[in-house]
Amino acid sequence: MGKFFGNLHLVLATGLVATVLVMWHFSGSAPVDANSLLRWAHVFFGIVWIGLLYYLNFVQVPTMPSIPAELKGGVTGFIAPKVLFFFRYGALFTVLTGLGIAVVSGYAHQAMTFSGEGNVNLIGLGMWLAIVMAANVWFIIWPAQKKVLGIVEASAEEKAAAAPRALYASRTNTLLSLPMLYCMVSANLG
Repeated sequence: MGKFFGNLHLVLATGLVATVLVMWHFSGSAPVDANSLLRWAHVFFGIVWIGLLYYLNFVQVPTMPSIPAELKGGVTGFIAPKVLFFFRYGALFTVLTGLGIAVVSGYAHQAMTFSGEGNVNLIGLGMWLAIVMAANVWFIIWPAQKKVLGIVEASAEEKAAAAPRALYASRTNTLLSLPMLYCMVSANLG
């Protein structure tokens, strides 16, 4: 068991096989089509993205000041770069699969232009909030964190300026995640 659970890739592959078996077994009552596959992927990537957003804001960032200086390198050199990799690709694939759902379901244009009614406009607001949040991840947080973490060369002044910029964008995403999640859950578009 130790070898199995010690290998994340094997656990994920087994989880995917289990998912396919569940899809096959219940295909009579829950058809497997592009929409259902996109929804499943959207939820998966959304959990990765928002889970890491909350980890960063609720755990890592508030804890960093209390970590002894000699241990901070473990976080900034090893943990943070890996977290930020999954964070930014979780954001990208959440948005792409969400847009895919809207296209396959036929409401993308109305949602993105707020020209639909009720729930279509609600999901459109959620989509725009997610796009703003993903843009923050890729164009503000990630470039700033590369400086802060020393992934790219930056002067002490550039690092000092990058840290609050990344924090403000991350906290903005935390703020926006709450109405975004409400829009996504409440729109309830089949």
